[in-house]
Amino acid sequence: MGQKYEDIMKRTEWFRNERFGMFIHFGLYAIPARGEWVQNRERIEKEKYYKYFEMFNPINFDARKWVRLAKQAGMKYVVLTAKHHDGFCLFDSKYTDFKSTNTQFGRDIVKEFLDACREEDMKAGLYYSLLDWNHEDYPKYDDAFHPMSGNVNFRDEKINFDNYIKYMFNQIEEIVTNYGKIDIMWFDFSYDEMSGEKWKASKLIEMVRKHQPEIIIDNRLESSGESMGSLIEEEISEYAGDFLNPEQVLPYKPLTNKKGEFIPWEMCLTMNYNWGYSANDHSFKTSKRLIRKLVECVSKGGNMLLNVGPDAKGNIPQESIKILEEIGEWMKYNSESIYNCGIAEFNKPEWGYFTQSDRYLYAHIFDQPIGPLPLVEIQKEKINWVDLLRDYSELHVSNNLFVKSYDITFIDLAEDLNSRNKVNDADTVIRIELKK
Repeated sequence: MGQKYEDIMKRTEWFRNERFGMFIHFGLYAIPARGEWVQNRERIEKEKYYKYFEMFNPINFDARKWVRLAKQAGMKYVVLTAKHHDGFCLFDSKYTDFKSTNTQFGRDIVKEFLDACREEDMKAGLYYSLLDWNHEDYPKYDDAFHPMSGNVNFRDEKINFDNYIKYMFNQIEEIVTNYGKIDIMWFDFSYDEMSGEKWKASKLIEMVRKHQPEIIIDNRLESSGESMGSLIEEEISEYAGDFLNPEQVLPYKPLTNKKGEFIPWEMCLTMNYNWGYSANDHSFKTSKRLIRKLVECVSKGGNMLLNVGPDAKGNIPQESIKILEEIGEWMKYNSESIYNCGIAEFNKPEWGYFTQSDRYLYAHIFDQPIGPLPLVEIQKEKINWVDLLRDYSELHVSNNLFVKSYDITFIDLAEDLNSRNKVNDADTVIRIELKK
């Protein structure tokens, strides 16, 4: 039967207003500390990987600290990996023993996470991997990503994939019935023939929406991080999800369907190179770069989901904390230009980006020009008020002698906008109130 575009836009209204979220990749892979795909990359057999299950004991885990850090960074929602590709569950599933409540740690991490989100008034999402390298009935030898792919010991193995699908359905039903309201269901991911109805996706979505009618769902039941699926088509499948999620790639323009209608989207990205904790990966992006990418996402009608990977003790790395604190400092003064904002009615300026909310236009200055700020498309007669967003200090349309010969509008700026507040080196925001 398919989905209606109008229903998708209604469900995602809050999502499109809040714009900025935290992704948390946490699991057994934090112990080897070589990234979340370590079992695949190093072709670790299930029995040998099990030692990490026996060692799992994140003694410093505190869901409230995680969620509060996200909140202080200006994030509005948080998504946690309830189960990643290795099959280890951070929730108390009755369908497996391979779960956090069955380790020496003995706690339901998903429950504590969701409780913390609700206490902090943050929207909460759960990631669930469609892949499962632990389940006996998941394909191995012929699968593109299984750690035992191509291993001759599994070439003649007989599996019953329907058993895995039943297991997957049961676990997802546990998630959407045992833990209260979930705001986002983040599936990952489809590939090759492992897509759509291979997952019995229509029935899966029907079940999820029966229990959680307001939940929003990503598009990875029919695609992956580099594909868009039927969300961009004229006929949208039942399992197309509610938003696109390009992975580690920021679209060069707003994403639309074939009718030209804007589609909700969210770029997920890492701070360094890995999603899960990697002890030797210190190639972190700067807060300046990430702030600018957040602005760019919003200017193109998208969200940004920024990842952290806690270590084996449950601590978020200090590099990540510092970056989030710096982003939070910028957001403290400038979040008005992010929340409830989207694509502006004017084209991108050469010195930065525009975001817009109703009659308020936000000029994000990445490269302060010499002299006044040029507003190429905005007539001065359309401007009601201009100020510096961080403190609402008044700015003026320029009458400078040197700009009078130009037929565009200029805004007078201080000689160095960043001299009083170093954090704004990332992006100085001018608020322009347009006349109705």
